[in-house]
Amino acid sequence: MKRTLIRCGDLVSMDDGIGDLRDAEMLIGEDHILAIGKRLDAAHDELIDASTMIAMPGLVNMHLHTFQTGLRAFGSEWTPADYFTILYGDIATRFTPQDNYLGTLAGALNQLDCGVTTLFDYCHNLRSLEQAEASAEALEQSGIRAVFGHGDGIKPPGTPGAPAAEKRLHPRDRAQALRQGRFASDDRRVTMALAIAGPHWADWETSLHNARLGKELGLLVSSHVTKPRQLAVVPDGYERLAALGLLGEDHNLVHCNFLEREEIARLVGTGASITTTNLAELHDHASGPATLRVVQGGGLPSLGGDVEAMTTADMFREMQAALLHARHQSLREASATGAVPTAIPIRSRRPCVGPPWAGRRRCACRTRSARSRPARRPISCSCGRRISISGRCMIPSSPSSSRPMPAMSTPSSSTASPANRAGGFRWTRRSCRGCARSCRLRPRASSGNGRRGGPSEGAGLHGRR
Repeated sequence: MKRTLIRCGDLVSMDDGIGDLRDAEMLIGEDHILAIGKRLDAAHDELIDASTMIAMPGLVNMHLHTFQTGLRAFGSEWTPADYFTILYGDIATRFTPQDNYLGTLAGALNQLDCGVTTLFDYCHNLRSLEQAEASAEALEQSGIRAVFGHGDGIKPPGTPGAPAAEKRLHPRDRAQALRQGRFASDDRRVTMALAIAGPHWADWETSLHNARLGKELGLLVSSHVTKPRQLAVVPDGYERLAALGLLGEDHNLVHCNFLEREEIARLVGTGASITTTNLAELHDHASGPATLRVVQGGGLPSLGGDVEAMTTADMFREMQAALLHARHQSLREASATGAVPTAIPIRSRRPCVGPPWAGRRRCACRTRSARSRPARRPISCSCGRRISISGRCMIPSSPSSSRPMPAMSTPSSSTASPANRAGGFRWTRRSCRGCARSCRLRPRASSGNGRRGGPSEGAGLHGRR
């Protein structure tokens, strides 16, 4: 068994039993973290010097329309109506299987480059089994751990006989073919979910069909909750699904930005999970993100990047937006009553927001650890081998401080060749907003017996030149 020793500047474990350690070491053997501590003095085959960096678990992006990656920033000045008319209602309907493959592959590789090791790909432009297979294949080849959310795309404008949007039954034949074929097993790196039209967007018969199909196939179901109650197609639809036992831990609700705290609390009480996409919601809706209301309602929201054509899908930026909006919302609530805020409503250490490891459970990746800790469970796989170079994201820490820098290291540009994929990283240059220097992924490996090693199989290194 190959043993890799990583010497960390700062180690953020997200485990109360370990805490955060300065100048710590982490020993990895194949698919497990064997030990964490100071001066382990452990025998090893490869040594990685990460003494100027922060080691942390990989991030989770719980909601991304990954096929849209090639249109990055194309609609940064769009209104919501523009998005539905131009992208979702037109451009996305013209994607071929090859278009879906390329967009999804580029998007998944970009997520790995940004420190995300688990992704929920909400792919809702699918019109054929071939197109669905192409998207799923792209996720497989990228090396990321993912849930492929199979959605049903609308037909191109002017297509005769196309059903009304609120009457589009999720295609049973296509979902069954995927479930009985590529996704027959749930014990794999890429698994399946249903990305359905729910009561906010579909009539009751369609919503009921879609939710029951997820139950029948034993799949996680995710749906958009993006309208004020009075504008939803079925205003009390989610309450009716809950009464029938169709809303629970196997249902993920995205956005919920127009729902009041009491409504959110009732949904949380069913066991359903809620994902907020704060940058997209701030871009599109006056109601603002529901992140704080979910916490106030007793839930643990996960976060997602959503629409990269309009906002960035970088999860460090998404986390910052979630925390800042929650802070601003609490200030407004206090101001309305004349109260003086005495505490931050959601602290950055809270696992539901910063970073969004809560999403890993929602992604049905229950066999992978969401924390850095010794050999209890395998760490999340991002390459097809059991350990990935992206399994741990490391960013520069301040050399003059014993405390880590804020999580602000976000790439504004990078160049990647096929050899730069997870499991094959060599060099990836990037401009780092956290340290304002040109950085690169640079494995610096030397073994305990004097042999030089290849790229790390245990951690991603975001180091200074």
